[in-house]
This record gives sequence, C-alpha cells and structure tokens, in this order.
Amino acid sequence: MSDAVYATKSDLAYTRVRELILAGELKPGEVLPQAALARAIGMSTTPLREALRRLKQEGLVELDAHRDARVHPLDADEARDLLELRQTLDPLAASLAAHRRTADDLSEVAAALDGLQTLTSSPSVAGLESHHRFHAAIHRASHNALLVQTLDGIWMKTDRYRRHGLEAGRTDAERDARATEHRLLYEAVRDGDAEAAEELMRRHVESSSIARSLDRLGDPGRPR
Repeated sequence: MSDAVYATKSDLAYTRVRELILAGELKPGEVLPQAALARAIGMSTTPLREALRRLKQEGLVELDAHRDARVHPLDADEARDLLELRQTLDPLAASLAAHRRTADDLSEVAAALDGLQTLTSSPSVAGLESHHRFHAAIHRASHNALLVQTLDGIWMKTDRYRRHGLEAGRTDAERDARATEHRLLYEAVRDGDAEAAEELMRRHVESSSIARSLDRLGDPGRPR
C-alpha cells in the first residue's frame, strides 16, 4: 500500500478501498458493510461514503437508495465494450506516439518498460500499476489530451477484468510473448514506425487479459 500523504480522509479511504477491489480482496458482487469496512481502514463512515461515491463513478461500486454498497459484478457487456474501445483507441495512440514522441517521452516509455513486472495468475496491485505506467507513457507520447484522458478512464475500469483474465493462468511462452510485444512496441515508437506501432498494439490488445476475461464471461456479441 502507498505511503503517500493524502489531502483528506476521503482520499485515503478511496485509495484503500480501490486497492482492496483491484487486489481481489473485495470480490465482484461482494456486499460492503460500511461500518465494518470503515473500522477496518481506521476511519468513520462519513469519508468512506464519500469514497464509495467516487468509486461508483468509476464503475467499481454500486450504491442503492438505502446506502447499501457492493462491489460491481463483472459484466460481459462491459468487458466487450472496454475491449472494443481499446482495440480502436490504443492502436491510434501508439501510431500517434510514433509520429509525435519527444526525447522525454521516449525516456519515460523506456523507464516504464524497465519497471514492468511479470503478471501472475494472482497479480499484485503494484504489478498491475507497472503495466499501466508503460501503456500510459505511450498514450501521453501521442500528445492528444482527449485521447490520453479517455484511455486513462478505460484503463481504470479494465483492471478488474485484467485480473479475472489472468486467473485463468498463462504459460511461460505466453508470458514471454507479452514481454516481447512490450519491447517491440517501445522500439516501434522509438523508431518512428507508426504502422508497426499501430499493428503491434492492435495484436497486443486482441491477446490481452481483458480479451481472455471476455472469453471466460461469454462474449455477448458472439452467435450462440
């Protein structure tokens, strides 16, 4: 858990509950007893409620009129929607990054590549964040502020599905293939090869853990 200093108790509650959800300690569909949860994270229910409202906006938590809360269940329709957006927007960001990247951008992407952690079937929050840093560095290198903002929001909604997809397990060969894809993506952006960067990112998304999660949930768009 981060040792950062938080501006408010609500910020701290938001971070802690979000970490518990993304770490899989609070399961999809699990009811969140607010009094007990507030005690567990060491604060009153008031900042916790504020945090839960923020998490509702991110699609991680459901709140009803009686103030009951639960972790948002995994949903095949949402997984499909997120995957379709990433299949379109991530390749666009990679292509633009190859055209527009600066020396500082390349330094950030290279540093994020060096810091990537191999994702296991039960990934840590830090491991998931290391992959976000790499992709976010490519997104920022596109120098399209709206695209960066949109992809960041999509990524935050995708982490639970990423964990769900990883639970199915991956072979050593699959893990090696993902590491190679990350390196080739960096090289394509570095070399200004927009076509290669776009195609590599498209294949990367199509074989991603969210795609595997959608397979596990049952793609609602497939004919039965």
